Amino acid sequence: MTTHISGVFEVKLVPLTGEPGSDVGLGRMSIDKQFHGELAATSQGQMLMIGTAVKDSAGYVAIEKVTGTLQGRKGTFVLQHSGTMTRGVPELSVTVVPDSGSGGLTGLTGKMTIDIRDGKHFYAFDYTLPPAP
Repeated sequence: MTTHISGVFEVKLVPLTGEPGSDVGLGRMSIDKQFHGELAATSQGQMLMIGTAVKDSAGYVAIEKVTGTLQGRKGTFVLQHSGTMTRGVPELSVTVVPDSGSGGLTGLTGKMTIDIRDGKHFYAFDYTLPPAP
């Protein structure tokens, strides 16, 4: 059975400079997040992105390891991001990497959506988790 939760998060992105490919507009950033709500967790990861010659068109991929508690169950899991912006229109997929769950989150599957409104970050997470042993 799929469970739906939502909440807020803060994110800190820090550019990683001097990377190969930066001369072609390729950029890399570290990601640090703090999730609040039924997902009480932190995450760390990296993002790789590039812009195009067309204003507001870009792409990015990211991987982040999430550590914390999901509705009372402690563990870790990994989120994989794939996003594009086509002339200002975003398209984003954030998916739990298969078999990345550990501890109380072993067997976790799911997808997350991210919404940014008035400078605040919101998540919605639809997931499936096997019963606790």
